[in-house]
This record gives sequence, structure tokens and C-alpha cells, in this order.
Amino acid sequence: MIIKNDIERANLIEGGKRLAAVLVALREKVAPGVTTEELDDLAEQLIRDGGDEPCFLGYTPEGAQRPYPATLCVSINDEIVHGIPNESVKTLKEGDIVGLDLGLSHNGVIVDAAITVPVGKVSEEVKKLLYATKNALAAGIAAAEAGKHVGDISSAIQKEIEGAGYTVVKELGGHGVGDLVHEEPFIPNFGRPGQGELLEENMVLALEPISSAGKASVILAPDGYTFRTKDGSLSAHFEHTILIEKGGARIITTL
Repeated sequence: MIIKNDIERANLIEGGKRLAAVLVALREKVAPGVTTEELDDLAEQLIRDGGDEPCFLGYTPEGAQRPYPATLCVSINDEIVHGIPNESVKTLKEGDIVGLDLGLSHNGVIVDAAITVPVGKVSEEVKKLLYATKNALAAGIAAAEAGKHVGDISSAIQKEIEGAGYTVVKELGGHGVGDLVHEEPFIPNFGRPGQGELLEENMVLALEPISSAGKASVILAPDGYTFRTKDGSLSAHFEHTILIEKGGARIITTL
């Protein structure tokens, strides 16, 4: 999406605030004993109570064999992304980490964000994985400037993840967003500065670094959506929708 007027900009910013508020509520709900379905139900309720629409529910990504059956993607431990919360319902346990990936449509403008949350007490090594992945998102956002290229974002993310001793999940990455859930350009979490599509002012992007504590190889579960690490290692995922403005990127999915 390229923002063309003040109305689109206002809807984007308001939608981002609403999504951020829902994710805060979901983060606070995360605790041992809570089920993935409870989190999904809460996400849908909060989005609809705000007068918005969940944009993952019923969405069929390119290559998928069926529409996604839930509002929220819930991915636990070695599940990388797109875990389905309301089919094989799981109960969160002390020491787990859980990725919460959510999108909503506000007045026709789509925003997308994700967080990875510890369940109760987790080890120091797990905390380091989450910290490094969150830092990689911040680095990617800092590199998103008009006149630069997608590769500048990709390189910044890769440097943070690998510099902390983790691996980049290369099959998955960020994307354009706004008019649709997934738009061009695809934004890998690895690459070289100066390569890839030119970044333009008023471009709306979803940046989402995804890291693994082990090897980078992935497998797709029989449900057709849930990606897991092949070696069973933990994975972390953070995402923001951003708007490229003059002088840098504005984080949209924040309060």
C-alpha cells in the first residue's frame, strides 16, 4: 500500500493503535493453564467489539489449500508461525514461549503485528533469544528509509540475529501490507545492503524477523499452516507494521 491521502493515513494509524491494544490484552492473558482457543476467542471478541474485522480469519494465502480457520496465529516453542489455535487446542505451560500474530482491518486498511511472549518463568537463554529477535525488528525499522532498498532492512535484521548467535529462518519474512494482508515487496530477513526493491515514502510494510535457536530448516505441519523448526529448536517472531515517512519509518502498530 502507498498512502495517498490523509484519510488513509488516519485509518492506518488508528488501526495500528487498535491492533496494538489487542496484543497488549492478549499478552496479559498469557499464563500457564490458558488454552490457545481462549486466546483466539479473546482476539476475535476485542477486534469485533472495536468495530473492526479480523483479517486472518477466512483468508487463503498463496499456496494454501484452505482458508485460515482462526483470528489469531498462536505458535508455541518450536512452532515458528501460523499455528492454528482452535483445531488442535493446546494448553500453555510454565516455561513455554508463545508467538501471537494478528491482523485487523480498520475501515478497509489492514495492519499486522506479532509478539513472542514467555509463559511464566523462562530460562535466561530463552530471554536472550526473545531479546535478540526484538532487537532485530528495531534494527530493520531503523534501516527502513526512503531511497534505501529492501536489502538494507534484510541485512540489518540478519546482522542482529546472527550476531547474537542465532539463525535466520530464511523461508519466511516480511511483506507489504495495507490494501491486502500480503502484498509486494517480500522482505527477507537476510540479504545485502543496496539490493532489492527501492523503498519509497508513504510505503506501508510489515517487518517480521523470525529466528531459531538451532538450525534454520523448517517443516510444514499436516494442517497446511503451522511451520516448525525441523530440529525442534525454539523459534521467536516479532512484527510491526510501519509507514515510511520523510526522515525514517513510523511504527504504526503501537499505542
